[in-house]
Amino acid sequence: MIKRIHHVAYRCRDAKETVEFYRDLLDMNFQLAIAEDKVPSTGEPDPYMHVFLDAGMGNVLAFFELPNSPEMGRDEKTPEWVQHIAFEVESMDDLLAAKARLEAAGIDVLGPTDHTIFKSIYFFDPNGHRIELAADTAKPGMHSELKRVAGDMLEEWSRTKKAPRHAAWMHGEGEFKPNTEEDSQ
Repeated sequence: MIKRIHHVAYRCRDAKETVEFYRDLLDMNFQLAIAEDKVPSTGEPDPYMHVFLDAGMGNVLAFFELPNSPEMGRDEKTPEWVQHIAFEVESMDDLLAAKARLEAAGIDVLGPTDHTIFKSIYFFDPNGHRIELAADTAKPGMHSELKRVAGDMLEEWSRTKKAPRHAAWMHGEGEFKPNTEEDSQ
């Protein structure tokens, strides 16, 4: 039934600053802006600016600036590292180039962090949203093995609330060994 994500929307403090950050530092094309004095779905009088950026391959990242709402915050009961927007880059070279570009613009960047199947860098946008850029580093078969054990891992987590070891190589416990001949291709 679902074709794709049409867009994902977040709040921003300043629409122009947000567009410039994503356009100039992450090469996202600014697609369009919609501004209204009333919320179309509810009819409430609440002016807003809604901006849309092309995050690649039909993915759209959008933001709302809401000048009449209280200052934006974040979910204080959730650790900062949990809620984030992650984007994939083509290669490790691209990841390292993005890190250098961000740091040259005065942005604090954490990483690269090794997640076994990908490496990531982390930083915050001007609104306080945590952003991740990731480059796939998986060996052949790793993704299919994780998919194979996903249901078992979820069931074990549901029972124990402890990290399952179905893919122990993800935790640095042993080396990854493909399960099938097809996986090792």
